[in-house]
Amino acid sequence: MPRQARLDAPGVLQHVMARGIERRKIFWDDKDRSSFLERLAVILEETQTQCYAWTLIPNHLLLRTGPTPLSTVMRRLMTGYAVTFNHRHRRAGHLFQNRYKSVVCEEENYLLELTRYIHLNPLRAGLVEDLNALDKYPWSGHSVLMGKLQNPLIPEMKETPQPERQGQPEKLSLTLAEKTVDEVLRHFGSALNDARQHYRAFVENGIDQGTRPDLQGGGLVRSAGGNKSGLLGRKKEEREKGDERILGSGDFVGNVLSGSDDIERPRTLRKIPLSELVKKISNLLETEYDEVLSGNRRQKNCHARDLISFVAAKSMGYKFNDIAEILGIHPVTAGRCAERGKKLIGNDEGIWDILEKRS
Repeated sequence: MPRQARLDAPGVLQHVMARGIERRKIFWDDKDRSSFLERLAVILEETQTQCYAWTLIPNHLLLRTGPTPLSTVMRRLMTGYAVTFNHRHRRAGHLFQNRYKSVVCEEENYLLELTRYIHLNPLRAGLVEDLNALDKYPWSGHSVLMGKLQNPLIPEMKETPQPERQGQPEKLSLTLAEKTVDEVLRHFGSALNDARQHYRAFVENGIDQGTRPDLQGGGLVRSAGGNKSGLLGRKKEEREKGDERILGSGDFVGNVLSGSDDIERPRTLRKIPLSELVKKISNLLETEYDEVLSGNRRQKNCHARDLISFVAAKSMGYKFNDIAEILGIHPVTAGRCAERGKKLIGNDEGIWDILEKRS
């Protein structure tokens, strides 16, 4: 059976796994592990890719793609590390299996579940004795969330001041890795210490759950805890949509599959200045230009930013960095806006016709 095409789009949550060729080790010592993480840190920041969970057994990552496709991120990471590894250990040939595995995940149900599952890998593998040892284990993101070790995914580069906007004082910017850690912990509380305690209790409750077959498929396979035997003989119309490339409910799987082609190939519109596009979409949604750029959270303004991001990136060829600059948001946020903008337009031919006439 031919391999299925990968599913990818800005803002998508993906569980990524890479193994050594013939299941050989890809890390021979701690220096290799440090080299891998240093390279990963730089690539994540440069491509604006978020990493919520990671463990080097041999290599599990929970990523949210930014403006750079996942294939580019992984090619840079795997190829660069393999060259360094081969040079250091005086070997030649492939290090990784030809294809890494990636699974698109439904964030609402699986962001925290996968974070826990990935971070428990060292304990399940017997590399640490208990949760106390896992708290300080250096080759998993759990110790970072617990605040026991410095985050190795923060690249060694100087913080740069953000330009002053709308009367706000100048301040040093956080790295994307720091923002991502904060995003995970905010699910467990607003106070840092309380959030860490609640996160740790959440991880501890998952120790006895084992290998979690329900995290290995989509649709009814997921609902059945990974057991396909009970699904045999069902009529087609009774089956929940499933796909091995997607982890989520049947509705989520169906939505991803129905939108996977459209998100890569929407209508092409004539490229106009971004300021003009902002003005046209503001008029279309009957809101004010300045309010759209101010970050105002009224629904019309949020929808305007979503549509601007999607149309500019996917129909006019703008980079998310350019879109983020005019909207006053982060490039990763622009990617998420584009995802929401795609859903807002959907298959509404009327909106596309209006945009084509107005552009």
